[in-house]
Amino acid sequence: MYLEKHKFLHTALLILVLLGTCMVIGDGLLTPAISVFSAVSGLEFFMSKEHHQYAVIPITCFIIVCLFALQHYGTHRVGFLFAPVVLIWLLCISALGLYNIIHWNSHVYQALSPYYMFKFLKKTRKRGWMSLGGILLCITGSEAMFADLGHFSYAAIQIAFTFLVYPALILAYMGQAAYLSKHHETNYQISFFVSVPESVRWPVLVIAILASIVGSQAIISGTFSIINQSQSLGCFPRVKVVHTSDKIHGQIYIPEINWLLMILCIAVTIGFRDTKHIGNASGLAVMTVMLVTTCLTALVIILCWHKPPILALCFLLFFGSIELLYFSASLTKFREGAWLPILLALFLTTIMFVWHYATIKKYEFDLHNKVSLEWLLALGPSLGIARVPGIGLVFTDLTSGIPANFSRFVTNLPAFHRTLVFVCVKSVPVPHVPPAERYLVGRVGPAAHRSYRCIVRYGYRDVHQDVDSFESELVDRLADFICYDWYKTDRTNLYTDDAVTSRSNESTSDGRLAVIGTVSLSGAPAYEIEETLQPASVSGGFTSVESVTDVIEMEPVRAVQRRVRFAIDDQSDTDAQSEINLQSQQELEDLFAAQQAGTAFILGHSHVRAKQGSSLLKRLAINFGYNFLRRNCRGPDVALKVPPVSLLEVGMVYVV
Repeated sequence: MYLEKHKFLHTALLILVLLGTCMVIGDGLLTPAISVFSAVSGLEFFMSKEHHQYAVIPITCFIIVCLFALQHYGTHRVGFLFAPVVLIWLLCISALGLYNIIHWNSHVYQALSPYYMFKFLKKTRKRGWMSLGGILLCITGSEAMFADLGHFSYAAIQIAFTFLVYPALILAYMGQAAYLSKHHETNYQISFFVSVPESVRWPVLVIAILASIVGSQAIISGTFSIINQSQSLGCFPRVKVVHTSDKIHGQIYIPEINWLLMILCIAVTIGFRDTKHIGNASGLAVMTVMLVTTCLTALVIILCWHKPPILALCFLLFFGSIELLYFSASLTKFREGAWLPILLALFLTTIMFVWHYATIKKYEFDLHNKVSLEWLLALGPSLGIARVPGIGLVFTDLTSGIPANFSRFVTNLPAFHRTLVFVCVKSVPVPHVPPAERYLVGRVGPAAHRSYRCIVRYGYRDVHQDVDSFESELVDRLADFICYDWYKTDRTNLYTDDAVTSRSNESTSDGRLAVIGTVSLSGAPAYEIEETLQPASVSGGFTSVESVTDVIEMEPVRAVQRRVRFAIDDQSDTDAQSEINLQSQQELEDLFAAQQAGTAFILGHSHVRAKQGSSLLKRLAINFGYNFLRRNCRGPDVALKVPPVSLLEVGMVYVV
């Protein structure tokens, strides 16, 4: 309640989330650079210092270019190699760690005691605290685990990390500590390869490079995933999303982001030329992500898990204090590379905030300038309006009323299609929407007007359909709704002639929507009634229709008590004498005839302008920032995969 009352807290929470998201994107830029660079730097043991400094950078850049160039093929083509490479790498560093522990200092296991940690900090004080910022690479990578959730279960990740990854890392670092305890003086920079015996350095170097490529691939996939989810929630400019696998959900590729990451990654490698500075930058990005995640998890504990606030406070104080200690230490490395993720995060946060702000303002403009239902019903031959064959799909963000871009379209071109569908594609703030709960369908006006409204809901991790399958499925859902609507009239009005007449001519409320599920065409019955409608998983306990109200504007909706599924059959017209069946059959024939005539996709082509009297900051953000992003990102027709031959764009000027 406190969060909802104060609007500035909404903005602060949004900026916090955007900051964490941008740090993940920055991590996707820095991790390939530091991983590949550190692995290739092992060549210093096989060549002279003069040759080494000229060889490492080109080899690193070549591997990075190859890594990003292969992204469009998808990880499923080479994914079968990832698990063996990572397993071999973990076993390799475990074996090396055990060798160094046994060979150099078998008492190093005592360093696991927290006593030495406190003793170190007590003795070194400020210098010890500042040194914490230089060891963050020990824990980097764990922030990318969210990318694995689309491919593995929670239990699989927990078991693998607890019983394989963590012990392997502990053994590896203990082995390096054991080696350094006996070799304080070294001619080489302190690195992993110093503690590797000479006889196995070449094989370890090859495995390290392969493992760095796999690790880089994981964070690149995570970057694609979080940008796709941000775009679905209206917080990132539209980009092209390519699904690289038909079988494995969540494997995506974003061309624009891929090439930008590659260019920036090469620039960081050439610019810094040092694993220390890249490591400081990567460490700050990772700690920021962890700190933001901890803060948001504390909110989740209260708002989503409904636990006592004291539990969330304890969680925040325990984990937050530890992370804040490392975060503050990493800030001391600002001049030594840590400035890069801060600069990148500020730039990306500004872009995402401007895009989100302008998107909200556009929706509010549509909401305030929508046209009433009576205006649409008044359009007819008496006003010179013609109805042409086909289906017109009018895309809008509104869930009630007639969008202003359609009224503008009819004003300039006095004709529209015989079957008119106002389509609202909504991304709801949940991962997945079950297909049976995706379509909410209702009438706009009386049945004789042949106008409908369809709300199509997608989760932010759902795959959007291509236009052909979307069009055919939409028509199927409309047919299901027509049968359901006439059946309901049949049951309610007991087949009276007056009811049929009123049903054909009455102005039906624009707010009544029905959940139309997946249809099975194999059954003999003409329809199937489900008496109960389970709470939708998309809303965590709200009914399917009510789950829309938390993210979009909707008129009061009557709860749906039954879901009807129809299998339209040529033999189903057993009661041709019934007027209701005749009306239903006629409407279905009109729908399928319109489908055969062709479908037009009517989209708004918007230009946004700040209204007079706006502040300088708002004018800069809207007139220049947002419009620049809109002109240089993918249009809504590309995002919806609309074929150009079927596209009809209506120009609109938004004054916000």
